[in-house]
Amino acid sequence: MHPFERILSVLETDVDLELRSVKEISWLDFWLNPRRLRSSDFLMRWSQGVWSEKRLLDAINKTNKFYAIAYGPSGTAPTDDVKAFELYFERLEAAGLGNIKRPDLLLFKKSDKSLVNKFLTNIGGETELPFIKEDKLQSIVSKAIIAVECENSLWVGGKMPDYNTPMKAQKRLGGKIGLPKNAVLPTVIIKEEDRIPLRKWQKVNRIPIHIWHVFFDRAFGLPFNDAERLIRVGLIQPTIQTFQAPGGATTQKAIYKFYYHYAYPLGISEESPKLVPAYIEDKNGHILPYVKFEGGSLKITQEAINILNRL
Repeated sequence: MHPFERILSVLETDVDLELRSVKEISWLDFWLNPRRLRSSDFLMRWSQGVWSEKRLLDAINKTNKFYAIAYGPSGTAPTDDVKAFELYFERLEAAGLGNIKRPDLLLFKKSDKSLVNKFLTNIGGETELPFIKEDKLQSIVSKAIIAVECENSLWVGGKMPDYNTPMKAQKRLGGKIGLPKNAVLPTVIIKEEDRIPLRKWQKVNRIPIHIWHVFFDRAFGLPFNDAERLIRVGLIQPTIQTFQAPGGATTQKAIYKFYYHYAYPLGISEESPKLVPAYIEDKNGHILPYVKFEGGSLKITQEAINILNRL
């Protein structure tokens, strides 16, 4: 699958904004060559991802203790224009770098900010990072405290039905503690297809990876090594789910949902985002409206700061 489609893939169960009663959409052919965005869901997914990563970057940089930069291909892509976003991945693909798997963020001590910014200036900015081989980036990668893989969900975590539900022994887990399979609660998600490349990146670079999952009202963090251990001992089992890409292709992927009980509280929302109307216009003047995420702020918890200080 092309990296642009892979980045924007969404769970079929989340694609609920389509005009399902309309058999034919005459404005399907958008000016996003060569793929097509089938509905507002994919544009909203793009906006949501951009927004959640920006919240994390802003929150970390406001601590005055740490400094974060976008590092992975999706995190360094243009954030204000979906067309530019797609063309960026076209360039990655043309350079043979479309399948690069790097963590989304790198986190440094605040004292290393000037060194990192000087390096970025010399290479032409953050957006050039994915086009540079890993061995040429060691001068800044080696300075990182942790690398971060970002995930996000369209949920108010504190209002999910099984939030605050304690774990109990589960028959399906062989008597190990957990929650019912259909429990609805905040989880930190890792895709099976990402485990091997993340494990390899962590081993080669000797930088611990954490998974940070952002909800509307809060965020949770989970060390990648802890996630691997939970899978290994059978406390977390894979879930098979169907993803749909903008071009219409569907794929089944195994994902792991780690109960927030295993994670550390990363951040609490201080200001909710605004959902504002936006649209793209194709070359023929057709309009596709979608909802865009703007604003909102997240405050990093003291517990997360303590974890980062220890690292």
